[in-house]
Amino acid sequence: MHKRRYLWLLCVALGAIIVYQFTRKPPQARRMQRTEGLKADASQFSLEGEPFRILGGSIHYFRVPRAYWEDRLLKMKACGLNTLTTYVPWNLHEPERGVFNFEDELDLVAYLQLASRLGLWVILRPGPYICAEWDLGGLPSWLLRDKNMKLRTTYPGFTDAVDSYFNQLIKTVVPFQYSKGGPIIAVQVENEYGDYAKDEDYMAFIKEALLSRGITELLLTSDDKDGLKPGRVNGALETLNFQKLDLGDIKYLEELHPQKPKMVTEYWTGWFDLWGDLHHVYPAEDMVEVVKQILKLGMSINLYMFHGGTNFGFMNGAYAIDLPAPKPMVTSYDYDAPLSEAGDYTTKYHLLRDLFTQYHTKPLPEPPSLQERRAYQPVVIQQHLSLWDTLHFTDKPTKSETPVNMENLPVNHNNGQSYGYTLYQTLITSGGRLHSRNSVRDRALVFVDRLFIGVLDYKTQELPIPDAKEERALRLLVENWGRVNFGETLDEQRKGLVGDVELNKRPLRDFVIYSLEMKPDFIHRLVASGQWRQQQQQPPPPPPPSYPSFFLGRLHVDETPQDTFIKLPGWSKGVVFINGRNLGRYWSVGPQQTLYLPAPWLHSGDNQVMVLEEQESDGKIQFTSSPDYGSTVAVQ
Repeated sequence: MHKRRYLWLLCVALGAIIVYQFTRKPPQARRMQRTEGLKADASQFSLEGEPFRILGGSIHYFRVPRAYWEDRLLKMKACGLNTLTTYVPWNLHEPERGVFNFEDELDLVAYLQLASRLGLWVILRPGPYICAEWDLGGLPSWLLRDKNMKLRTTYPGFTDAVDSYFNQLIKTVVPFQYSKGGPIIAVQVENEYGDYAKDEDYMAFIKEALLSRGITELLLTSDDKDGLKPGRVNGALETLNFQKLDLGDIKYLEELHPQKPKMVTEYWTGWFDLWGDLHHVYPAEDMVEVVKQILKLGMSINLYMFHGGTNFGFMNGAYAIDLPAPKPMVTSYDYDAPLSEAGDYTTKYHLLRDLFTQYHTKPLPEPPSLQERRAYQPVVIQQHLSLWDTLHFTDKPTKSETPVNMENLPVNHNNGQSYGYTLYQTLITSGGRLHSRNSVRDRALVFVDRLFIGVLDYKTQELPIPDAKEERALRLLVENWGRVNFGETLDEQRKGLVGDVELNKRPLRDFVIYSLEMKPDFIHRLVASGQWRQQQQQPPPPPPPSYPSFFLGRLHVDETPQDTFIKLPGWSKGVVFINGRNLGRYWSVGPQQTLYLPAPWLHSGDNQVMVLEEQESDGKIQFTSSPDYGSTVAVQ
């Protein structure tokens, strides 16, 4: 009897051990008893009641190939940072209203789990607006289908959309809060609202949207000095954004919330670049000296950016502050950051590591080895296909008496077109003066039939059309070169033709409109079409391509692929696709002269390289092991 009882007790004990092993919290959660998260109740932050200084850095998962997330975060930790900061891009996670994507490169859960496994805390910046030099500041373009839309306000059309999005997003991240054993120690309420501040009720709405869905960690706001007061909301700690240290700004922050922790949520380690300008650099010694001063003042800091990454695809934003017209941002988001676009260590990285070592009691981990790179042999273009011969591969065109802007086209399940090019075609029976009436957003290549006439944009708004008696097709291939991501013009970022275009002062009518968003399924249909023309290399020479045109080549990779950079001397302007993936835009006006091609997007054997070129091609695509961002200018 006693033996049976002992055996029964032993089984119960073993069962309890097994249950404990399968239900206990992950390693980071077990390292300390979670009783008190990040607090801002005194002049210093505290975590579990102990003084805590945030040494943070921004890395956006959506700008880095997923295969390299761990590499970049390990390099962050080896630099002495303890906190990862990331935005969440609404436009990628909800590309169509009610259609959500948190998979593959957008697997936010996997990113948070990785940060936790590597021992990094997380400050989450979920928006809904993020700026980030990202198209429309991360807001989805389908919001603009509403002609009365008022972004970043309590306008019902906007708040209803935010509620729907947050219903999906916040439930995804709530389990990863500190109080639940996860890495998230703070959450930002919106982003830099003080520079917008059109609705005094808006920030309270966003704060409540977070709290009501289960956010319990410390709330933050972040603004430059002028935006601190208009961007604040009760219950959230105000933090600063800047590049050059001004003690007056720090004093003002102290006056706003005396005896509270002071933090720079965006210390700008470099700057972004615009097409047609120079590449911005911020000297390493100057940058690190400011970081030293911030730390000596007892403040916490987040480096924006620690690693910038790349604006792959059509995701770059545009800049419009103090400019007569918007200017698009380049594909690279290197940002002159401590960790380069391709993950290289820079002088800034090494200086920061030496500095942050002083703020740790234990030696820092050794920095991971760098990825190998290779300058592949040039790819010779084998085939080409005129854009005009690809139109039947697009979705059914729209017929409209008047121009329809990109966002209001009845495509993508009535969510409109978000990115890329839109072709507007109508018939004309005469020549004369074509005037855009400033309705082109942002740049239009103008053709009569297949004859290139010229470019209409913000600067050039009138072109001569040659005379002829027969009926001809007038075509305007309009490129959305990136929506403004900051400032008060967000509501005006509709693209394509946003109004009438006139020929001889008469508005054109009866359009056939093609959506050319360049999505992967369209690219795959092109590759498999069997309609490509051979690009002969021997005489007699073939007829020249009819521009714009797609060009196709093969990059053969022996053994394991390696990172590389594409360069396109002799080409004019267009987009590069690798194995159906949109790598980004190139433009001969610079400053950027190379496109980063990460090894995980290649495979052993033959890789498809496709280029959409608008006006001029060289016949080959070259590769280099080093980036070229163009001539430089110091950040002012």
